[in-house]
Amino acid sequence: MLMRNISDTIAHFSALRKAAMNGGVHGESRLTEISEFGTNPGSLRAHVYIPPSLSKRAALVVVLHGCTQTASGYDIGSGWSDMAERHGFALLFPEQQAQNNPNLCFNWFTKAGSGREAASIRQMIETISAEQDIDPSRVFVTGLSAGGAMTAVMLATYPEVFAGGAVIAGLPYGSAEGVPQALERMRGHNIAERGKLERFVRRASAHRGPWPKLSVWHGSSDATVAAANADALVEQWTALHGLQSLPARRETVDGHIRRAWLDRKGQEVVEDYRILGMGHGTPLKTTGDDGCGRSGAFMLEVGISSTYRICRFWKLIEREARTDTLAIARDKEKIGELVGSDVPLANEGRHLQTRPHQEPSPTPRNPVRKVIEDALRSAGLMP
Repeated sequence: MLMRNISDTIAHFSALRKAAMNGGVHGESRLTEISEFGTNPGSLRAHVYIPPSLSKRAALVVVLHGCTQTASGYDIGSGWSDMAERHGFALLFPEQQAQNNPNLCFNWFTKAGSGREAASIRQMIETISAEQDIDPSRVFVTGLSAGGAMTAVMLATYPEVFAGGAVIAGLPYGSAEGVPQALERMRGHNIAERGKLERFVRRASAHRGPWPKLSVWHGSSDATVAAANADALVEQWTALHGLQSLPARRETVDGHIRRAWLDRKGQEVVEDYRILGMGHGTPLKTTGDDGCGRSGAFMLEVGISSTYRICRFWKLIEREARTDTLAIARDKEKIGELVGSDVPLANEGRHLQTRPHQEPSPTPRNPVRKVIEDALRSAGLMP
């Protein structure tokens, strides 16, 4: 049964590869390749985009493409360079080579491969950070599918480097060793439980915290990487942050379910988006003020921009995040969501769950003032 499942997955992946080759995202690349960034033990290529509007002590976002993709193709599709130009941060796009993996997948599922490739990416970060005067407290990493799994590798093996990460249709760190296990986990079989998943990360480095924040994205109809892997990622990182399994917040954003977990300061440190009806790929919204990118193979127009929302979660769009949060506080229904009242979530009829240490004070307070304070905390503007 296992071998048949693996054969089915390989056949499915081969079909996806053909689809990507026939339906890739086209456009003019903004990326520039660099060749000098250390010993490069993983034999990867490196591409960067430094916008003219680069801020002083700018943030750096590392973006990891999926299988069958290229750095430039993923950038054009996801719109990361659009966001970088709008908001003044730098981009680094590591790129896999066919000599390392014929499907251009990052080798997240082998110790040797992920170790060497992770080391190459670390060297790229060091080089760009020095050349562009990057703020070391604002380095982030994201990726799709195998790039998402490699994002989990980077966060686990170099947690001190990153302020946050975002995994799209990926898998948790430590979930597989070798191709058979990788294919089995992709199908959602025999995924480790919460405690073991946490230990995988804790044993990956000498780091003892604080841990990067994490954004998780997955389509509810993903037939390539089972959504159980998103559940496992949430369990892995809420455990690392010392949080309960139940979320502190639950809401709908652009018609899709979002859950969030808060630390003891009230800051969101783990979020999880489930994109209703979406298959395997990066969620896009290509129109509107929050839109960017272009649809194509694995770049899916679903009415919500993962690129924009991830930037907000990492506070790379500080001014817009502040305005949006206060606007939410002015809306009656959203006020109920912010303060955890009995107002149901739009389109769901569910109520928010509030963690015990975040229970409202028994002392009567001005409700308007509390709404404003909660909105400011949500935006990261108040402790």
